[in-house]
Amino acid sequence: MDLPIVVAAALCGGVINALAGGGSFLTLPALVFTGVPPVMANATGTTTLLPGYLASVWGSRDLIRAPHGMTLLAVIALGALGGSLGASLLLLTSNDAFSAIVPWLLLFATGLFALGPRIHRALSTRFSHRHSLPGRLSVLAVSIYGGYFAGGMGIVMLAAFRLLGVDDLNLANALKNLLSAVLTVIAVTVYAIGGAIAWGEVLPMAIAASIGGMAGAKIGRRLPPAVLRAGIVAVGALTTVVFFVD
Repeated sequence: MDLPIVVAAALCGGVINALAGGGSFLTLPALVFTGVPPVMANATGTTTLLPGYLASVWGSRDLIRAPHGMTLLAVIALGALGGSLGASLLLLTSNDAFSAIVPWLLLFATGLFALGPRIHRALSTRFSHRHSLPGRLSVLAVSIYGGYFAGGMGIVMLAAFRLLGVDDLNLANALKNLLSAVLTVIAVTVYAIGGAIAWGEVLPMAIAASIGGMAGAKIGRRLPPAVLRAGIVAVGALTTVVFFVD
């Protein structure tokens, strides 16, 4: 029953990622539940979601623009550096230590989803001009976070690009797709070199996540954003409680 469980989680995770992000709320616990060690489960879950990130970049390629004061090469470089640092940090973390950290990471990611709209409103109200240095540092920081644990990183990425003066949500989302893909490619490479990926689960989960992503794109046009966010926050909160209790 292990394979059907992780495939179902990847399918639903792909739907959630296409809607608003947060697929790791399902893939990580499903892999841990089926006996995959926590560090390997995190690395494997991130690997299975990589095709979706790459597809998102291709789909939004016409909207990708360099933020003020930066080049696209700089965004890519920061993403690659942060992704490699975060992934390396994950490989240095023991399974016991990561098991202790995971509930707090899930709590943090769930909080980001719940407060995402308020974060964006606060940034829009407080920052009326571009802050290139804080923006660049935040891009690097979120890339490190994404290489270590990808949950909720999309919200932080959008906030980082807001600091760089990207006011158009569609343009910010396109940059988010690019950064997510770059740091994940680098992180997965580091995971693979470190032997932290359960390859037997990757292909079926990646296929399921891709199918879920296509379905999610259609579902998202019919459901109000508030309903989507509430559902994802509920899933994240339930997963967080389970990990804290366990």
